[in-house]
Amino acid sequence: MNILIVKLSAIGDIVHALPVAKDLKECFPGCRITWVAEAAGASLLKNHPYIDEVLLFDKPCFKSLGGLVKHAPGFISELKKRRFDLALDLQGLMKSALIAWLSGAPQRLVYENAREGSHLLAKKVVGPNHGGHVVELYRDVVRHLGCQLGPADFGLGVAVTGETDRAASILRHAGVGENVPYAVLALGANWPNKIWPQRYFAALADKLSSQGIVPVAIGAAGDHKLYEEMTTFTEVPPIDLTGKTNLQQLAAVIKGAVVFIGGDTGPMHMAAALGVKTICLMGPTDANRNGPYGQPQHALEVQRDCAGCWKRACPKGLDCLDVLTPEQVWEKIFEQE
Repeated sequence: MNILIVKLSAIGDIVHALPVAKDLKECFPGCRITWVAEAAGASLLKNHPYIDEVLLFDKPCFKSLGGLVKHAPGFISELKKRRFDLALDLQGLMKSALIAWLSGAPQRLVYENAREGSHLLAKKVVGPNHGGHVVELYRDVVRHLGCQLGPADFGLGVAVTGETDRAASILRHAGVGENVPYAVLALGANWPNKIWPQRYFAALADKLSSQGIVPVAIGAAGDHKLYEEMTTFTEVPPIDLTGKTNLQQLAAVIKGAVVFIGGDTGPMHMAAALGVKTICLMGPTDANRNGPYGQPQHALEVQRDCAGCWKRACPKGLDCLDVLTPEQVWEKIFEQE
């Protein structure tokens, strides 16, 4: 059986969908799984143990009419020649629905959060975990096929094994010696109201340093300004890895940490998928759906009437996460399980 998974972006969403690959492999032994993703997500899927092939959807090539005319026929041809039996649209947007439809797969399913009319090109699946964590919403699409599923297996640890030595080298050159415990601090986020105040990160970093745990700041290159802001409040600047790793190297760095602290972001979901203790600071999104999978006790949610508003920027002008204090996070880090 040839199966197509369409999950294009973002990084956290792709991480959430990863267990579907293992679920399908167990339910349909011998099946071949092809995953369509955009460039950023495709890099995370490299060497994944349950994915046979990754097809790149180069989004910039399809933004103009000229680009569509030039690139669409070749992309569609690549889809069709694989003769898919089944397509799972886990993105739930019109562009992902079109990819699944153009693949020629006779059976097409889309998960329950179908938008932009994507349900018109596939069968919408609303399963037993409706309203629950998004990982299980994706897995409900596989359950719809009659599959009995075991525990979620992200396969991410295996996928990044090849980067372990490189990650160790990056840490060593940055100043983190071998066998030295370190904590990962994810400073930034795509949504402004998912970012914890940098003075709070600074206070937490100093506390960690005082206990012999090296704080390691991560983020995209654009997050370096957040690092610089944080260091104005710290006694000992954390290790700076902002913009210094690719996604797989970042995952390998996270894998070796004793704890991860950050907002509802891709790296946070990577940490939870890797089994690292993940303290997630949540305001505009809710822990029930988007918290650290398998670690609901490690989510810290703001106590505001407007919590879970799903707004990218606060319409009230509040600093959403500033009610979550470094002391609360510190207690969570050392809280007995």
